Amino acid sequence: MSRQPFTPAEYHELVSRLTPPSRMLRGYWRAFWVGGLICCLGQALTLWAQGLNLGEVTAPMFTTGCLILLGTTLTGFGVYDQIGKYAGAGSAIPVTGFANSVAAPAIEFQREGAVMGVGARLFTLAGPVLAYGIASSVVVGVIYWLVRGWVM
Repeated sequence: MSRQPFTPAEYHELVSRLTPPSRMLRGYWRAFWVGGLICCLGQALTLWAQGLNLGEVTAPMFTTGCLILLGTTLTGFGVYDQIGKYAGAGSAIPVTGFANSVAAPAIEFQREGAVMGVGARLFTLAGPVLAYGIASSVVVGVIYWLVRGWVM
């Protein structure tokens, strides 16, 4: 004998009973303060680099390099994954998050070899970001070129 399907009221009661309480506000706060801390670290590195007289162009490149090094190092030691579990989107700050998304698959698939492991899987996470980013920049560039040609 088979049981009849749930009535809408029974289904709603079951879902309400089994769904854990939402902790969205806590997640927002964690993302905010961890992401803000990473950005403050980047700004501090830029100010330090400018204090070393690296210049207006070189100081941001120095900062980017340091943040990439920090992101990949923390990924290698497994710390960035813990930060990601705690902070969620706050750990996906562009430079450190992108470094993590490239380094994590490389570390995970290194046992499969340099070509079929690291080489084939290196951009599994970052590849779509790069592809859509480059494609959208080309589209915006063409639109800008067309509009600029019509205006002048």
